[in-house]
Amino acid sequence: MSGQDPVGRLALLCRHPIKSIGYEEIQRAVLTPDRAFPFDREWSVAHDAARFGARPDDWAPKMNFVRGWAAPALMAVTCRSDEAARRLRLSHPDCPDLDIAPDDAAEQARLIAWLRPLWPENRPDPAHVVHLPGRPMTDVPEPFVAVLSLSSLADLSARIGQDLSPHRFRGNLWVEGWAPWAEFGLVGQEITVGAARLRIEARITRCRATCANPATGRHDAEVLQALDAGFGHEDFGIYARVIRGGAVAVGDAVETT
Repeated sequence: MSGQDPVGRLALLCRHPIKSIGYEEIQRAVLTPDRAFPFDREWSVAHDAARFGARPDDWAPKMNFVRGWAAPALMAVTCRSDEAARRLRLSHPDCPDLDIAPDDAAEQARLIAWLRPLWPENRPDPAHVVHLPGRPMTDVPEPFVAVLSLSSLADLSARIGQDLSPHRFRGNLWVEGWAPWAEFGLVGQEITVGAARLRIEARITRCRATCANPATGRHDAEVLQALDAGFGHEDFGIYARVIRGGAVAVGDAVETT
């Protein structure tokens, strides 16, 4: 990375209302200090082997939940949400659409039934929906927002020899205009996005869920192998903490401060 600060533009905003079950592109969001991305991982589905009862008391590690690492078919679920009504519509190429209100116990049972054909028979069964108000089940306990670079994605795609969808990586803010991999040099610095300010805290280490194609739900790219071969690590993207809240929208400038 050169000494010049990268300047970019917000190209894509994404959220995932149910952890590992459906991605959604949106045009704007309002970030809040020390909070994760709004309406992201609001709900999660615990499996039978979860290390808590019906409901954890606080954040719980991802090993307790249904996720794409264990079931690549889940990576092909898309979502449309009505945040105000707290309703979701889930779609998958191999399943009928499902319209649910995940806070309703009866509709939670419908979600569990809908997931079963997409979940491996040799894994603990999806068991129940978890929702802790104000405590989304993100992959790490800190209230981070995931920031990723389209230039780095293009470079990784070229190394693998196929176009990789951003939705393999379940990020929140996708930036265009940065030099490839320049985002790793931002750790410890601050950036502004629209009206918000964020401090870059850490790199994101990836899992095998990224090897599944979000269009098909099937493994078709050795993403981790390509990262390790090219760079000696399996990191892609950066975690950021919101330190000043505000609205962000597709097209906003992204600048270091």
